[in-house]
Amino acid sequence: MEKTSFGREGEALARQYLENKGYRFLDANFRTSHSEIDLIMDDGDVLVFVEVKSRHNRRYGEPVEAVNPFKQRHIRFGARAYVLKKKIVDRRIRFDVVEVMVPREGKPLFRHTRNAF
Repeated sequence: MEKTSFGREGEALARQYLENKGYRFLDANFRTSHSEIDLIMDDGDVLVFVEVKSRHNRRYGEPVEAVNPFKQRHIRFGARAYVLKKKIVDRRIRFDVVEVMVPREGKPLFRHTRNAF
């Protein structure tokens, strides 16, 4: 499977996982010139920017480890742009990471890190 389509599949799985936990979907793949936010969700009174990391295995480490300080800066930049574009004020913001482990056979596994950074 192509890397981009695998990533989009992981994002769809993460969205469903979060919706099953009571989150409300707002937007996906919000892009700026320097960043992309995978999912933007509503968790009650909190606006949540979600980075989704999909993997088949842990050969190259834990998926959350790929959300390094460089990546975090870009996600924050994108979140700032989203808030400005949508004219959102007086709203708490949180950054989460959802890891989607998709084995070659079997059901996907999820790990949700709230307040990841």
